[in-house]
Amino acid sequence: MLLSLQGTFPPAILALADGTVFIGNSIGATGTTVGEVVFNTAITGYQEILTDPSYCQQIVTLTYPHIGNYGVNGEDIEAEKVHAAGLIVKDLPLLASNFRSTETLSQYLVRENTVAIANIDTRKLTRLLRSKGAQNGAIIGLAAGQAVTQALIDEAIAKAKAAPKMAGLDLAQVVTTAVRYEWTQTEWKLGSGYGELAKPQFHVVAYDFGVKKNILRMLAERGCKVTVVPAKTPAADVLALNPDGVFLSNGPGDPEPCDYAIAATRTIVDSGVPTFGICLGHQIMALAAGAKTFKMTHSHHGANHPVKDLDTGRVSITSQNHGFAVDMESLPANLRATHVSLFDGTLQGLVHKDKPAFCFQGHPEASPGPHDIAYLFDRFTDAMRAAKAG
Repeated sequence: MLLSLQGTFPPAILALADGTVFIGNSIGATGTTVGEVVFNTAITGYQEILTDPSYCQQIVTLTYPHIGNYGVNGEDIEAEKVHAAGLIVKDLPLLASNFRSTETLSQYLVRENTVAIANIDTRKLTRLLRSKGAQNGAIIGLAAGQAVTQALIDEAIAKAKAAPKMAGLDLAQVVTTAVRYEWTQTEWKLGSGYGELAKPQFHVVAYDFGVKKNILRMLAERGCKVTVVPAKTPAADVLALNPDGVFLSNGPGDPEPCDYAIAATRTIVDSGVPTFGICLGHQIMALAAGAKTFKMTHSHHGANHPVKDLDTGRVSITSQNHGFAVDMESLPANLRATHVSLFDGTLQGLVHKDKPAFCFQGHPEASPGPHDIAYLFDRFTDAMRAAKAG
């Protein structure tokens, strides 16, 4: 559909570190961005994806061809700003239609100063990333009236090659909150919007390694008053708050450099306080117990990933967003695998055999969905209830 809008949207260049170049149209801010280029197979949820802090320093390719058809609104955000380094789509629909929409995707990208490109062959790009693995790239969004030149193409390739690799990057401290805060907002409901926790049953301290708002809402929905703390908060400070449970959030980057979080998690788990980790929090919990992690050749990003619960045999369709995974062969004796991916067999869930601590690699709090594995939040509240009763 953008073919008819080439006069309205100026050109844009996407270059990969291997020298591959795509020419399309700029649908976001004017300027240049770099990051690791990944693809996400979700059909809906582009606003949630853009604002997920786990996408820090990543340029997201959405494989579904029509992106932007329901616009954006002020409620469907997972953080206060766009964290993705850039956006790549095939078609930007001419109209955005939804009763909750307040602006178009293009308007939102410009307002959030996010560089984005459309009208390229995302199927070709996805096949390239699938066969070669994720690699760094650069997008140059040109200004109105500016033309693509060989010099600009060369510049884009050079910036893609110079971008830092994701392995070894501690990005949790980049996206974390600067100050401690309380959270009591509950889940969104049609007709009433977000609710407010009236009678807290538990007090949860949540480490913010790049936490998504919907995680906090799902905890509050289950009776948890949440105290969110910065990523580098010492374990002693968390335990001094006398929490019923501790939550380790999702987040971007490589878990290995997060030595501060690994040390704090080891102390908290050893204390016997019920602990629940998601995504980066899952990896950090594993590292704290002595397991190892690795950079995946094919990262997981999408809302259609089948995961098997090894305890029940149940298969859930899950939302995924990670480029690192826990090495199944490295698990120490006190950890047990609970979930595995049916796409590639990688580890998706762990539980401590001797402590009330468990974790999951995917995103059970997925918004807009799927919600198959939200039962893990109930497992966390059950653990806290049992600890209080004991």
